[in-house]
Amino acid sequence: MVGHLTSIEINATFYRLQTAASFRKWADAVPDGFVFSVKAPRLVTHRRVLAESLTAMQRFLQSGVLELGDRLGPILWQLAATKQFEEADFGNFLERLPQWLDGQPLRHVVEVSHESFRDPAFIRLLRDFGVAAAYLENDASPAIADLTADFVYARLQKGKDTIETGYSPRDLDALAERARIWAAGGEPDDLPHVDAAHKAARQPRDVFIYFIREGKLRAPAAAAELIERLEA
Repeated sequence: MVGHLTSIEINATFYRLQTAASFRKWADAVPDGFVFSVKAPRLVTHRRVLAESLTAMQRFLQSGVLELGDRLGPILWQLAATKQFEEADFGNFLERLPQWLDGQPLRHVVEVSHESFRDPAFIRLLRDFGVAAAYLENDASPAIADLTADFVYARLQKGKDTIETGYSPRDLDALAERARIWAAGGEPDDLPHVDAAHKAARQPRDVFIYFIREGKLRAPAAAAELIERLEA
């Protein structure tokens, strides 16, 4: 199935540090143009005070991530579901995210689950640092579609294993249209924004869309169906 997809998330990095050899093996196993997003360790993201994670963050970034080479996509920093928005602490955390590592640019995306992040100050901080907010499609987390970086990162969690393609053809058509709008630099009209007063600059954006969790057995099929629509 990897030959039909263009990107996947590496989830193993969330639970423990991986070796440089593991990253090299993953990079060698995929074709040119394939991209991995890498989930940052919970040891970094699941802290009461995020700014205290600098040592663990550096250990992760030096563990061999750059061995992915041009197959390295965004790094996903998934905060604990109980973590509430504290402007000073979150700002200090973003300041510690390096924009470059050994001469290679890095892209960062933050996933939040607590309602307190529905705060324009959260969006402004992300925009100031060029960090993306993960757009989540589930019933437990705030859906935040504000554009704050030069890419879009969506994690879709409403798939169904009872549907062969995970999502209905109608839903996949709608997702494909959203992806086209995002890629062209626009913002879909039907998605919620926290800082509605701010209009993001219209510029082409890379779009990363992942089908995860619910309906995971059909997730590869859903991704393949979406790619087929976008390439048509």
